[in-house]
Amino acid sequence: MKIRIDQRVHELGYADSREKAKRMIMAGEIYVQGLMVNKPGTRVDSELPVEYRGNRPEFVSRGGYKLQKAIDLYRIDLTDRVCMDIGASTGGFTHVMLNNGAARVYSIDVGYGQLDYSLRQNPRVVSMEKTNARYLAFDRIGERVDFISVDVSFISVKKIVGALKPFMKPSTRWVILIKPQFEAGRETVRKKGVIRDKNIHRDVLEDLLAFLEKEGLLVQAATYSPITGPKGNIEFLVTGTLALKDAARQAIDVKTLVDEAHENLSVKGGPHEV
Repeated sequence: MKIRIDQRVHELGYADSREKAKRMIMAGEIYVQGLMVNKPGTRVDSELPVEYRGNRPEFVSRGGYKLQKAIDLYRIDLTDRVCMDIGASTGGFTHVMLNNGAARVYSIDVGYGQLDYSLRQNPRVVSMEKTNARYLAFDRIGERVDFISVDVSFISVKKIVGALKPFMKPSTRWVILIKPQFEAGRETVRKKGVIRDKNIHRDVLEDLLAFLEKEGLLVQAATYSPITGPKGNIEFLVTGTLALKDAARQAIDVKTLVDEAHENLSVKGGPHEV
């Protein structure tokens, strides 16, 4: 089926309106199967790959850069995929999924009124506010999804993971943002909630990697977030799939990972989320 390129660009989430899509196209920022298309009315096959080659649009929150790093680093293809964003908040991760071509995103958060207006109005976003992922019944979604992200605060991801498995297929990819300040015991977290100790970061990661394995998830890789949390906390991104029979967890060099994070992200002065 053929479709106008400005409509296709809008549907893929590269632009939040048809008018913005037209401006991007006329600016020479849109490519179809590697060829630039600069007329908004051009009709293209809806199955052909569409690529945005302008400056990446700002996400509704800087937290989006965290998930974007994982998608770029691990080459996660979200084109026409059904996704689930756990702990959506203002929708930084949801925005990333849309920008990367997701067909549908279930944006789930226990709070209310936080999701950015532009995302709530997007037909590809299913906003599920006042929803605690720990008790999410399968029939609320009614389908298994292709990709799941987890970004939660004031609770350990250990309390979330088990509830998500019914929504996974063997091919489902997931990315979990690990926030050590919410995983370590209260006695190890400083008064201001900032963890500076490398040893605590290592212990948290080792513990969570083992936990995920025990829960039947296959950890494939891990990296550090490109920006720190609001108070300067260093955070980590872990990705993988469901563990198939006899699947072995990929070896993660936790010591090197933590050392690189501390070297590249100064807890005091590194780039941080606001």
